[in-house]
Amino acid sequence: MEISDELLCLFSATVSDDGERYTVEIPRREVDTGAIEAGGTYRVALISADAESEDHGDRGEAETPPDQPQPPVEPGETRYVEIEDIGKQGDGIARVERGYVIIVPGADIGERVKIEVTEVKSNFAVGEIIDEED
Repeated sequence: MEISDELLCLFSATVSDDGERYTVEIPRREVDTGAIEAGGTYRVALISADAESEDHGDRGEAETPPDQPQPPVEPGETRYVEIEDIGKQGDGIARVERGYVIIVPGADIGERVKIEVTEVKSNFAVGEIIDEED
């Protein structure tokens, strides 16, 4: 699957049916962080939750094919990230370029942490919090 460089945000949501229309709710943090504006018009792509493993305990995804955009991080890279969400397994979720997800075990929403990227897959990476003593 090709993901456009114009991707503004990436999140999971439920489609609800009110009888007249279907609605996808956008998390407030996407507007608060300036990723999108209320009242704006955007293209939306829907991907079935079955298409991706929501259980990040099985990290057996294939590497990125050469014709696909490469992940914006590399193993061993150090970054500061802000935790925007908590995954189903309780791990912190940060998003970087093009909405690429970095899973950060032990982090909480709102924390800004320094991480070392320990694992990189085509659709997500795993980062470990670096505890530095000054």
